[in-house]
Amino acid sequence: MAELERDHRGYHHGERELQRRFDSERLADRLAEVAKHASISPSDRAFIEARDHFFLATADEGGDLDCSYKGGAPGFVRVLDDQTIAFPSYDGNGMYMSAGNILTHNKVGLLFIDWQKGWRMRLNGVASIHLDDPLLAEYPEAQFIVRVRAEEVFPNCPRYIHKMQLVEHSRFVPKAGCETPDHEWKDHFEDVLPEEQQKRRAARRESSA
Repeated sequence: MAELERDHRGYHHGERELQRRFDSERLADRLAEVAKHASISPSDRAFIEARDHFFLATADEGGDLDCSYKGGAPGFVRVLDDQTIAFPSYDGNGMYMSAGNILTHNKVGLLFIDWQKGWRMRLNGVASIHLDDPLLAEYPEAQFIVRVRAEEVFPNCPRYIHKMQLVEHSRFVPKAGCETPDHEWKDHFEDVLPEEQQKRRAARRESSA
């Protein structure tokens, strides 16, 4: 996928066209100057590591797009240094759409939102997948670790964020010392589940018989 040329503020021609159309070029330049940054600040770190979910945008090498929700226990996204974050990939539907895209086109966009306080942050960067990452030991049942090298970090306008209240965290988030239950939808696809999962489910049925 070809990279767009960008000007000294980091904007490409499409962004500039609309900025000129709606007379926001001066505002965009000021925000790029004071808000956008290429490293993760201590306040960015505190915000990211307090989150229990984020949205991940990816694209394949042909430009087809995908956006997915990633959830975990609060703090499941780690800030490793001022340029790098990491998060686990847990068992899902086996399609690996986000991770597969990363293998073919490693540019990603992440959106973090605090629904209670009404704040959000974008982080754009370059992702990589690590099957033998040392962080795997810290995430029960994680299949691999995704690391992202930040290229752009910036707060995003909170104007249209709806205030929402957390009811409870998902019971399917893996935890140390206990086996995570399968979601009910897998009952309808048991014959095509990964072999290891089929064996585990059969063993559970035998032990409860």
